[in-house]
Amino acid sequence: MKKREIYSQLRVFPPFAVRIDGRGFRRALRLLGLKKPYDESFAHAMANSIDLFFKESGLNPLFAFTFSDEISFFFYEMPYNNRVEKIDSIIPGFISSALTIQLKLEEPVSFDSRIILLGKEDIYKYLLWRQAETWRNHVSSYGYYTLLKSGLSENEAATRLKNMKAGDIHELVFRHGINLAETQAWQRCGILVYRELYEKTGYDPIKQKEVKTQRKRIIQNWNPPIFKTENGRKLIESLVSW
Repeated sequence: MKKREIYSQLRVFPPFAVRIDGRGFRRALRLLGLKKPYDESFAHAMANSIDLFFKESGLNPLFAFTFSDEISFFFYEMPYNNRVEKIDSIIPGFISSALTIQLKLEEPVSFDSRIILLGKEDIYKYLLWRQAETWRNHVSSYGYYTLLKSGLSENEAATRLKNMKAGDIHELVFRHGINLAETQAWQRCGILVYRELYEKTGYDPIKQKEVKTQRKRIIQNWNPPIFKTENGRKLIESLVSW
């Protein structure tokens, strides 16, 4: 029967990304009464779930990028002999459990998962793509819920939005008092989670003197730069060269 585990020996070799996307969130999250189109408590739950993944999963992601119900993890190393079955089950399983705990959900949610093969030089290009999707999602989400507030049904709003250009959506939302260029940065640009080195001063009782050591801490960057700018490129280069 072991031979029937047809993908059990399929392997992938770093560097690569693992992108997980929320599945079946709509009903479970509706019961929480979250704000639309964005709810900061949900964004915190996503970021804190990533934080917990860094600390407790036993895996060692280089960093992660999240927006909406999507997370991309980046890896230079992977246990489990790089087996795809393990990667694509453990990561979404952990985040599903962590998010359920963070939000105190009474209904289950889940994530699907895919592996993206990347050379080191491809990571920046991938992030440009996902941050561009963050912006598109931001524009569409505000447009959709603005149309709902104007009296359209969900189907009508979706149909109207499908036929609108980005500039028209901007104008629509602006007429309702929202400037999409001035919404909170995490809505427009996503959230980065990564480790940062810092210097800690402590007392060595054996040497009987103060000593300085380097430690790592997890950073949730809720105000990341636009990656295609010089500051954005430099930040990603620093993370990739970690």
